[in-house]
Amino acid sequence: MNPSMRQAKIVERARQDGDVSVEMLVAAFGVTPQTIRKDLNDLCGRGVLKRTHGGAMHPSGVENVEYEARRGIAPAEKRAIGRAAAALIPDHASLFINIGTTTEAVSQALSGHRGLMVITNNINVANHLRAVPGTEVVIAGGVVRPADGGIVGEAAVDFIRQFKVDFAVIGVSAIDPDGALLDFDFREVKVAQAIIANARHVILVADSTKLTRTAPVRIGHLSQAHSFITDTCPLDSIRQVCAEAGVRLVETGS
Repeated sequence: MNPSMRQAKIVERARQDGDVSVEMLVAAFGVTPQTIRKDLNDLCGRGVLKRTHGGAMHPSGVENVEYEARRGIAPAEKRAIGRAAAALIPDHASLFINIGTTTEAVSQALSGHRGLMVITNNINVANHLRAVPGTEVVIAGGVVRPADGGIVGEAAVDFIRQFKVDFAVIGVSAIDPDGALLDFDFREVKVAQAIIANARHVILVADSTKLTRTAPVRIGHLSQAHSFITDTCPLDSIRQVCAEAGVRLVETGS
């Protein structure tokens, strides 16, 4: 079992039981305590788990990681995901990009494209792409969340519904093993749902830590995407959803 798969199973066990101990994980996976401690340090450093004496615990399912801290989670993986997503989008396309640090990585990778029309509710994406020659940036109106520069609310939803675009680049806070796409803010969920409904090709971008987290508000289901780009997918259930729904799974770490 590779480290990514083991860590995904550690988080799933922590989610089910509330917490895990080094001793219990050593017995479960047949590895050394040093290996488990390294796994826990990695997961806790990324904010996926919280350290306890002798182990770790799963954070609350209603508690999100601060936006700036999320920027530091799997940055290399997000850059690779961003490049892979950008490679699916041709010049002179129209697209939505929603809120998230991974979708921001996609916007960075789109800098070399020409003739794009980008509609977004992400101030950070708009601020980056406005400087790209030949790119038209359209930004939604509504309430700006101070934490991350996301624009949410009914005004943003109504604005998004005016368009029908070629591509949507969607990020999420968590993906359940059954394929449910989840977030923390019901206002952002409504915007994301409008984006999915008004795009011809939906590209879901999420690093593998999203497969080990949970969140309380349902956006939709993985089967609604056309492409799912991640660094690695350690869950067989997610692979099965993609295969059955005809979702193209792209693993940038493979």
